Amino acid sequence: MEKLIRIRFGACFGLLMVITVLAFGDWQFWNTESIEGKLAENWKVKLEEEFRFTDGIKEFYYHHTDGSLTYRLTDWFYPGLNYRQIYEKKDGEWEEEKRPHFSGTFKWKWQDFKFKDRNRFEYRIRKEKNDVWRYRNKLSLIFPIRWTKLMIQPYLADEVFINLENAEFSRNRLYAGINLRFFSHLKTVIFYLWQTSNKDSGWIDYNIVGAKLKVEF
Repeated sequence: MEKLIRIRFGACFGLLMVITVLAFGDWQFWNTESIEGKLAENWKVKLEEEFRFTDGIKEFYYHHTDGSLTYRLTDWFYPGLNYRQIYEKKDGEWEEEKRPHFSGTFKWKWQDFKFKDRNRFEYRIRKEKNDVWRYRNKLSLIFPIRWTKLMIQPYLADEVFINLENAEFSRNRLYAGINLRFFSHLKTVIFYLWQTSNKDSGWIDYNIVGAKLKVEF
């Protein structure tokens, strides 16, 4: 299992280096802001807003609001329940999607490296389209490094998307970024993301620069 994980992250790192040099595909910017707090012992609640810009970061095309409830069942397993409201601009028209989803996240360490394996099942409710289930698996590696007083910590991640209706692999995301803290209750994430999506015309690539701000209390 550990060997497979190392191979997966090694492949991710190599691909990201090649993609960064070639820099093909549309460039986007994603901005995420959230607030998270302790609801009770082992329970956390979170509210998130995300905004996305496409066409060389010139056009606003996507927004979602997501509310979540997470429970710490053990030190290594965290189940969660979410509801997401999405508005996405397609062909000049804004389309709405309602997306309840639930997840289970496994956490562990290996030689001071931290791993997270999030398994998400989401139910996509869209107008004039069939309601479908989709599975997403995001595997993250956080390095045992903290630079400067901002506690800068690099990470890598890979996320796969599978449509359960036809067992189709529809999307992949590769992340490389850093976590840092300007203040004790303000967590910041800056990342580069390469996304490839299976469209009717074939596989389409996207280069995404993202920033996340999360207030914790």
